[in-house]
Amino acid sequence: MNIREHTEKLEEQLLSPFAQLSSKSKGRKRPEKKCDIRTEFQRDRDRIIHSKSFRRLKHKTQVFIIPEGDHYRTRLTHTLEVAQIARTIARALRLNEDLTEAIALGHDLGHTPFGHSGEYVLNAICPYGFKHYEQSLRVVDLLENGKGMNLTEEVRDGIVNHTGENTAATLEGQVIKYADRIAYINHDIDDAIRGGIIKKESIPKHCLDILGETHSQRINTMITDIIQNSLGKNTIQMSEEIYKVTMELRGFMFDNVYIGSAAKKEEQKAQHIVAEIYNHFIKHPELMPEEFQAFLKHSDVHRVVCDYIAGMTDRYAIHIFYNLFIPSPWRSVYYV
Repeated sequence: MNIREHTEKLEEQLLSPFAQLSSKSKGRKRPEKKCDIRTEFQRDRDRIIHSKSFRRLKHKTQVFIIPEGDHYRTRLTHTLEVAQIARTIARALRLNEDLTEAIALGHDLGHTPFGHSGEYVLNAICPYGFKHYEQSLRVVDLLENGKGMNLTEEVRDGIVNHTGENTAATLEGQVIKYADRIAYINHDIDDAIRGGIIKKESIPKHCLDILGETHSQRINTMITDIIQNSLGKNTIQMSEEIYKVTMELRGFMFDNVYIGSAAKKEEQKAQHIVAEIYNHFIKHPELMPEEFQAFLKHSDVHRVVCDYIAGMTDRYAIHIFYNLFIPSPWRSVYYV
């Protein structure tokens, strides 16, 4: 018995009967020889961490567009916080932590530059629409390294179903939907207070009374509630009271931070950048990098341009816009 097989046996002995066992994975689109050391979900986690798509998250907007402060969240730090919260829940419920972590680390790989502002623009102007969770699946299936990562079906399912109305097929995938929401609500409150967008006193008092006064208290309340209401069950859920207050706090953030606040004051500029880049490459697809031109052989130009833009970091999108639309100073050459 090799190390991977030993780990699979331990999963069978220790995990909940509702957990997704590595040995019972539905597998990959392209069959591969199994690793002697790592389980299938461990391999998926490692592939995501070592991908270029994952590294680019460090320069993609969470809420504040190109923040100057060192402590504001980026799409990468958000992803890491989601993974931490999700693993805490998964461990308490005896679910598969490796699967949970792989989904968490990959759930936002398809996010655009400038966060949801970029997503909004691409969804509006692309004939096929654009959803970041669908793009995340496209990244792991096709775009990374020009052939995708060939992840397991369970990780793919968790990534594409981490938000919206759909429900992931595994409990591990369902955990991510809650962990994502818990992470962004609370760290966005933290960043908004730090940035002077809101004051703690403006947060609905009864939400703080129930969930907690501090960042850590609120996260602990939400996580504990999920564990208590999901333990021993084939579902992931919050109590009615905590869910209601959590969603009220989320609504407060939409009304006071996510839409129309000073945190979003650069949003129209960012959207203009994305739209202009999109229109330019639709007219001139031959100017895209060769790896994206190769996709034109089997994908529509609108889809490929979306792929190219969605993979950009904030600063790279600004760099492309600058090179395309801002005239460079002309320097004459003097001869002596």
